[in-house]
Amino acid sequence: MQIIGVTGGIGAGKTTVSAILKEMGAEVIDADHISRKVTQPGEPAWKEIIDYFGQEVVLPDETIDRKKLASMVFNSEERRRKLEAIIHARVIHEMEKRISTLREAGYDGIVVLDVPIPVRRGFLDIVDAVWVVVCPEEERIRRIMARSGMDRAEAESRIRSQLPQEEYIRLADAVIENNGDLETLRQKIAGLLSGYI
Repeated sequence: MQIIGVTGGIGAGKTTVSAILKEMGAEVIDADHISRKVTQPGEPAWKEIIDYFGQEVVLPDETIDRKKLASMVFNSEERRRKLEAIIHARVIHEMEKRISTLREAGYDGIVVLDVPIPVRRGFLDIVDAVWVVVCPEEERIRRIMARSGMDRAEAESRIRSQLPQEEYIRLADAVIENNGDLETLRQKIAGLLSGYI
């Protein structure tokens, strides 16, 4: 089994890279997907989030209002760190469980950890390689605005709230420049993947 960590800032295209790897036969473990699961009503992280951020982050159906929560944390380093602390440990635990299950089943292919924040414990310490997806900032802003309905200022502030691309690149075993069309991206990924199969 080879574990590849795919990461990159918002709008760079890491989810697209992971989707292509899945098409190519990899098992993808998506941290964002797990984080939604562990914050469902009744889950311990859900209760902790409400205890810390208050009832105002709860929608009428009892789910967390992710947009409201995002707006509360993106301008506060302290709140962002608190939210990350609540969610990260549970996401990492779940990812490790899934890797163990694959190992026990005798899976010997590629496992992709799709992670927005390249944390040391539970990501950098368990992957065999880190692939960082990068893209020019103007293109990232355009993508964020198109998919999230944010205005330019909001999109820029999301980008600023994350690690700069240079920091991601420092962690990389491979850097994927996602500044062309989908076919070009596929070719880049296939080329990189051939070194692991």
